[in-house]
Order: sequence, then C-alpha cells, then structure tokens
Amino acid sequence: MITEILAAAAGTFAFSVLFGAPRKYYPYCGAIGACGWIVYMVFEGFGAALASLAATIAVVLLSRLTAIREKCPVTVFLISGIFPLVPGSYVYWTSYYLVTNQIHLAAANGYMAIKIAFAIVLGIVFVFEVPQKVFVVLTGNGKHSA
Repeated sequence: MITEILAAAAGTFAFSVLFGAPRKYYPYCGAIGACGWIVYMVFEGFGAALASLAATIAVVLLSRLTAIREKCPVTVFLISGIFPLVPGSYVYWTSYYLVTNQIHLAAANGYMAIKIAFAIVLGIVFVFEVPQKVFVVLTGNGKHSA
C-alpha cells in the first residue's frame, strides 16, 4: 500500500516535470497525486469507476485549493494529479485483446476504460461547478481573487 502511494507521488511528480510545471510546484503535484491515489484505494472495493470518481473529486478539490493558495492556474496541479487515475492499463488490454482476437475480453476492458474516463470527467465537472468564492474562503484568501 505504501509502495503504491509512493509510486503515485513519484509518477505525478515526474509527470509534472514532463508537463513543464514550475519547479516550486513539483512537491504539491506529487502530494496531490498521492492523495488522489489514497482516495482511490479507499473506494476501490466499490469498483474502479466509483473509486476513480471519488479520487478525481479529491484531486480537483486539492488542485483548486492549492491553485488559490499559490496564486497559479489550477491546471498545473490538476493535469499532473489526474495522471495516476488514467485508465491506461484498460486501454492497453483492450488493444491487446483486439489484436489477439479475444473480442469479449476486449469489449469488457474497453467498456471499463470508458466508464473510468467518464467518471474522471464527471469528477472534474462536479468540482468546477462549485463557485470560486467557496475555495477563496476555504483557503483564507478572502481579499484575493484567483
């Protein structure tokens, strides 16, 4: 479990470097990715799609709060933080099963990849519907707008 969390933090940190985030935000990106993975593991027993939704909501909340606190665009943290939640293995196995003519397994993995991608999109949309003022108040930056 600790290894998975550290891997999520390291992967998110590395992706923030690749994404071109400013150096001072690397630790925040890694921490947000690790927190998202912790939430995913907590909800994993309810299925990958629901776990991805819950983790995405956590990542977007933390990204918005950190963006206001650090006075920078939310995408710096959001794009990096979502990285561990992307259903890459499902897409890989879908392609593999298609190539090996195992259509039933390809369909099952492809459907799960779509469900997870949709859950990620819904999580982002849900949190971005919360007014910016709420996050400004939560961070204590009431006199500043982001």
